[in-house]
Amino acid sequence: MKYPPNVRIIHVPCSGKVDQIYILKALEMGADGVLVTGCMEGQCHYLTGNYYTRDRVERLKRDLEKVGLGGRVDMFMMSAAMGREFADTATRFTEKIRELGPNPYK
Repeated sequence: MKYPPNVRIIHVPCSGKVDQIYILKALEMGADGVLVTGCMEGQCHYLTGNYYTRDRVERLKRDLEKVGLGGRVDMFMMSAAMGREFADTATRFTEKIRELGPNPYK
């Protein structure tokens, strides 16, 4: 299973640890897009971390739309055993970002 070589994976103990400021910092530092993945609904090891992150990401997506960075952040829920789905999702997201072009705030 392969995913695009420009995808950088940052491991965290739970997607609940992914705060909006980290995503904004990645975009500020030049990332063209940020894809957050979390545990499947109802299967979070920390019970509700993925739900909190999903809500944060949705709010951030709405805010980024207002400043011209819409479509550059997304979240998907999948299990660690879903390697093929991760690779496919990362590939689709990378293609979407490529269509949007480089981050205008680089």
